[in-house]
Amino acid sequence: MRAKHDNSLEKSIETSSGNVVYTLFQDSQPVEMNAYLGEPITLRFSGTISCIHCGRKIRKSYSQGYCYPCCRKLAQCDLCILKPETCHYHAGTCREPEWGEKHCMRDHFVYIANSSGLKVGLTRATQIPARWMDQGAIQAIPVYKTKTRYQAGLLEVTIGKAVSDKTNWRKMLKGEVEQLDMQAEAAELLNRTVDDIEALSKSLGENQIEPCYENRVYEFNYPVLTYPTKIKSLNFDKQPEVSGTLLGIKGQYLILDSGVLNIRKFTGYDVELYV
Repeated sequence: MRAKHDNSLEKSIETSSGNVVYTLFQDSQPVEMNAYLGEPITLRFSGTISCIHCGRKIRKSYSQGYCYPCCRKLAQCDLCILKPETCHYHAGTCREPEWGEKHCMRDHFVYIANSSGLKVGLTRATQIPARWMDQGAIQAIPVYKTKTRYQAGLLEVTIGKAVSDKTNWRKMLKGEVEQLDMQAEAAELLNRTVDDIEALSKSLGENQIEPCYENRVYEFNYPVLTYPTKIKSLNFDKQPEVSGTLLGIKGQYLILDSGVLNIRKFTGYDVELYV
């Protein structure tokens, strides 16, 4: 007998000893998806999309779950979220200064992760280690701590001269990623950009950028039975019903024998899950 779960499609990630656990519909009738590996599942989009901020019904979502008005007015939808080095809080033009104080004017970490190979990125302290699991990284190591998101963005760009800041999601989903000596890799990258990092640190002022001496390497094991050799993207806008055997879950994706589904892309979509 199949169970039916009605709600917007969301995802949470928890970890215990490096094993990643995925839950759908966590606000109502949470379903631990790891339990259905190797089982047939169906996801059926009802046709209803709701803005995840104001709740209004919409035909199209923007910035992964928002209506157009919210996308235009909310700080969390501004360009500086994707490009932190363009933060304009200090110029007094933040869309929502109180939101900026809570989310951006806080400690951030710049890290090196191994998702589809080495990449540099940044995250708030409260998003460790969820940020790395959301990217499908198998390893990650924090390298610097900053006082604000803007500073972390500048540092990310600086280190980005020597390494990518993007994940090749197709390579990540194929499991074509080798374990690395992350401490050695991070040390080499930082050594290659040390002069630029020191110059940035000096320009920002004392104690604004601090090295992370912990050097803890985080490692993650994803619930995947079989990685796909070819990637076919599934899309509720083109195909309202998605069915297949659940072969794995990694990063933002459900991996089915019929294709891969980006969960985050369809945040705010009303979906029925049959398991």
